[in-house]
Amino acid sequence: MGHHVRVDLRSERLILRPWYPDDPTDVAAAYDIYSRPEVARWLGSQPKPWGSVDETRQRLERWQQVGEQHPGLGLWAITVNRHDPPIGTVLLVRLPDGQGEPTDDIEIGWHLHPDCWGQGYATEAAERLLQHAWDLEIPEVNAVAYPGNDRSVAVMERLGMERQGSTDRWYGVTLDWWLLEAPLPPAA
Repeated sequence: MGHHVRVDLRSERLILRPWYPDDPTDVAAAYDIYSRPEVARWLGSQPKPWGSVDETRQRLERWQQVGEQHPGLGLWAITVNRHDPPIGTVLLVRLPDGQGEPTDDIEIGWHLHPDCWGQGYATEAAERLLQHAWDLEIPEVNAVAYPGNDRSVAVMERLGMERQGSTDRWYGVTLDWWLLEAPLPPAA
């Protein structure tokens, strides 16, 4: 039951919940998203579409472990309705260094099915996850994107993130780096 510990997060239109690798609907939805070249081209140190349903299930199992190993962090399925298949992922995780080892730097990210692009879902899910990060007293959150990933950059700008330039300190590749510091607490 460990993977059920993480609570759902809700925004105006969305429910952010764990991915369930034992649920065929979740596996099918994840495979539909991540097997698409237009999604996969922006992800990871060696971007490529996911190759099979078995690979998808294994990745969802690893994602489940992130939340178990790092309480408060993880990868959430984005759903519009509790009973609908996920339309994407929003994540709050430790950024990996060039060898894939987790650092103390926290990343926020989002991946959506192309049919759901341009509807504000990524921004809304990320805004809710940022509130979660601030509730956890995480002092700052990073986002990275491959040069040319204009859709993600637009989300970063809407979130109020500030471009820091290019960096190769994470994932072992050169990425555009954005940062957002936690808001100051209200004055007493």
